[in-house]
Amino acid sequence: MPEFIKVGKSDLIEQYLLLTTSHDGFGSITASFTPIRVCCQNTLNAALKNQTGAVKIRHTANAHERLKQAHKLLGITNQLGAEMEQLFNHWSKVKITDKQVKKLVQMAMAPNKETLENIIKGKTDEFSSVFNNVVDKVLEYSASSPTQQMETTKGTLFGTYNSVTGYFQNVKNYKTDEAKFNSIMSGGALGRAQATFDLCNDFAKVGVNALKLIIVKFG
Repeated sequence: MPEFIKVGKSDLIEQYLLLTTSHDGFGSITASFTPIRVCCQNTLNAALKNQTGAVKIRHTANAHERLKQAHKLLGITNQLGAEMEQLFNHWSKVKITDKQVKKLVQMAMAPNKETLENIIKGKTDEFSSVFNNVVDKVLEYSASSPTQQMETTKGTLFGTYNSVTGYFQNVKNYKTDEAKFNSIMSGGALGRAQATFDLCNDFAKVGVNALKLIIVKFG
């Protein structure tokens, strides 16, 4: 898309339309809004206000019907782009401590409800070594990546969101490029990104009381 989402003075996010279709020609073409942060090629998918940001177009649709779908998609893209720019700029001004970052990352990466409950209760000795290793890698990326040391990301909520999405995009090893694409666009990585987005949204609204809100949600 021609315009950028701009966070701060120079942290740019490109806006893309992603088209996917089935190989057999029977499934619909799916067109979705996919913003990618330029400095680290970090895909920042997020569902805002329960919108999917995607439109399905049937292969059998006539020209008039396809045009209507295209207009709908462009409307969604324009709205989501504007909302994300406003939200990310707000997050880039919300400060968060290292301790809070670790807690938020732990919650976002929790593989099950039992682990989440242990996080909330502070039972760190109950964490698996696999879980601790993943959290450490996310935090290491957050502390060491040059893209996490910018004015918009260092010590900010926007940086925390990028620490998780950046881990899946730039650190985690996948068996194949296709597996990576599927995970980021529609699989496990997307789920973790959405969990992080929701947690960051809660933190931005209620600050240090975000933990209490999470307890209410998952308790």
